[in-house]
Amino acid sequence: MFKLSKQSKKSSARFGILTTPHGEIETPFFMPIATKGSVKALATEDLKNLGADIVLANTYHLYLQPGLEVLKKFGGLHKFMGWNGPILTDSGGYQVFSLGNKFNQSRSTVIPDLIGNPEKSKSKKELDPRVSLAELNSRSPEDDSVLNSLVKINHNGVEFRSFLDGSKHLFTPEKVQKIQDIIGSDIKMVLDVCSPHPCSKKQAEVDLMLTHEWAQRALEYHKKHRPRKNNRATKQGNNLLFGIVQGSTYKDLRIKSAKFLSALDFDGLAIGGLAVGEENKKMYQVLDYTIPELPADKPRYLMGVGKPENIIEAVKRGVDMFDCVIPTREARHGRLYIFKNQNSTSKTQKLRGNFYNVINILNSKYKKYPQPLDKNCACELCQNYSAGYLHHLFKASEPLALRLATLHNVNFYLKMMKSIRNNIKTNRL
Repeated sequence: MFKLSKQSKKSSARFGILTTPHGEIETPFFMPIATKGSVKALATEDLKNLGADIVLANTYHLYLQPGLEVLKKFGGLHKFMGWNGPILTDSGGYQVFSLGNKFNQSRSTVIPDLIGNPEKSKSKKELDPRVSLAELNSRSPEDDSVLNSLVKINHNGVEFRSFLDGSKHLFTPEKVQKIQDIIGSDIKMVLDVCSPHPCSKKQAEVDLMLTHEWAQRALEYHKKHRPRKNNRATKQGNNLLFGIVQGSTYKDLRIKSAKFLSALDFDGLAIGGLAVGEENKKMYQVLDYTIPELPADKPRYLMGVGKPENIIEAVKRGVDMFDCVIPTREARHGRLYIFKNQNSTSKTQKLRGNFYNVINILNSKYKKYPQPLDKNCACELCQNYSAGYLHHLFKASEPLALRLATLHNVNFYLKMMKSIRNNIKTNRL
């Protein structure tokens, strides 16, 4: 499960070992994003060569494409993508809501009584669609039509239409667990409601009520349908399930959520609903009053974060797991991360202050640059090619540019996490 091996004397940072069906992972760690079963521009073998321990895939996207029948045929995502390491899958709830919002659609929910007293919802099977979360967020009914929405939410779950073909689907807390079992996830997430930012407290309360209700149902399903531990074919006898703390940026709601979920028998706890537009200062404040309410003997996962400085600050507060699209997305736009301390050959980078630069390889100054981006970087790009060559590849729109840049940025993040772990062990972080 999770073993805490070292607590820093300098901060709340900690080093540990997380055991999953497909291997052990040293914490804190970063998960490259393999949304649809691949990290964009990279092959599975690239990830192995980089030393990635775990990847993150998306339940929503895999459910729609290639679909569950294909995944069943291949025996799960591990065999399908040729990856023998751990896989974490998020529930897909964030994607359902965000894609609905992207197309300017509303989320249909809630009866007024629930706004004042969310606890009364426990006896309700469905929520009255006459009042919407969009309306609770001061949006005009003329702006969002419930009848034409891509996303509708009630106690049972989330009804949505596929962005691929418009077909209608329903995600319930139980179904999302079943899908992740078919995927073969080592670490599963519960279906939750990620409140937008900014968000009224009334809406955050309703979102939190549903998140807690769904978390309980997901946990019940997980315990009831967990495969036998001797099932060597699936290796799912001891897969893990994480709850997700929500509550927007409201202190009382965050503390309430952390306490509620900590009392349940989850294998780990995630902090969701951050890095959605709030300032860094607010994010750190939320972490400061949320993390102390989480059990010390379970892993803590900050979802969707983030920039290197965000990760450092979260680690210092006691977070163990991270994921973000930043290293891969930035790479595809020609923005590459480089440690400032390039003269050091130490395996442990100094991570104080502004310890890295982000360079834009499209800048004309790199057109005739004969040196590698970082002579101390062990990635394929820096060991074999000049910055000038990468500049050319981007200018010529060559696909190789995306692969080499992505290799570099993912390597930067993995090296940063290794340095973080070493700094914790030596009480320097």
